[in-house]
Amino acid sequence: MAGATEMSPIALFLQADIVVKAVMILLLLASIWSWAIILERSRRLSAMNREVAAFEDRFWRARSLDELRAEPGRNPAADLVMAGMDEWRASTNGRTAVDREGVRARLTTVLSASIDRSVADLSDQLNWLATIGAVAPFVGLFGTVWGIMRAFIAIGQTQETSLAVVAPGIAEALFATALGLFAAIPAVVGYNRLLHRVGRLEDRLLSFSARFHAMMSRELDGEAR
Repeated sequence: MAGATEMSPIALFLQADIVVKAVMILLLLASIWSWAIILERSRRLSAMNREVAAFEDRFWRARSLDELRAEPGRNPAADLVMAGMDEWRASTNGRTAVDREGVRARLTTVLSASIDRSVADLSDQLNWLATIGAVAPFVGLFGTVWGIMRAFIAIGQTQETSLAVVAPGIAEALFATALGLFAAIPAVVGYNRLLHRVGRLEDRLLSFSARFHAMMSRELDGEAR
């Protein structure tokens, strides 16, 4: 029973030297940080998808664009519409001759910029997941190498090769490796999954943007006649 206690995760941490302890603490903090990002981004993306779907439904049922402008909401689709409407008014109000192709080109630029801003905002923090997923195994490996070095030093100092002398250092080393994987695997999976969800939302916004641009283009042709 004493041996089992000595090999418990807490015991391995307590008996490790300062370098391995620092590695373990760093990896635990990285794991906590990655899970916080995963949960926060997942919650935000779920809410954003619901809001975008609800806004699209209201948009296509609205009787006028001004009706939507009165209650724009806060989601990427609403921001896209507001940016497009602002550009439309700036390009057409008070002008007797409207450059239709110029307006269309500016609308395309404004809508693309709005989508890029939204995607960049939603992708914020995901780089941390990629970094943790790439670096954590190597940080754990450093702890592993350091722990094995301590085991060999203990053998040299005691001239004893029994398992009782070697086991603690090797156990600390393997525990550091395990913590590295514990931090890296969820970070990599979370990064790929969240990036996929951001990509799907971007595709949805691009589709909505294309339909909105086509509608505004028809309005532009109607005003020009």
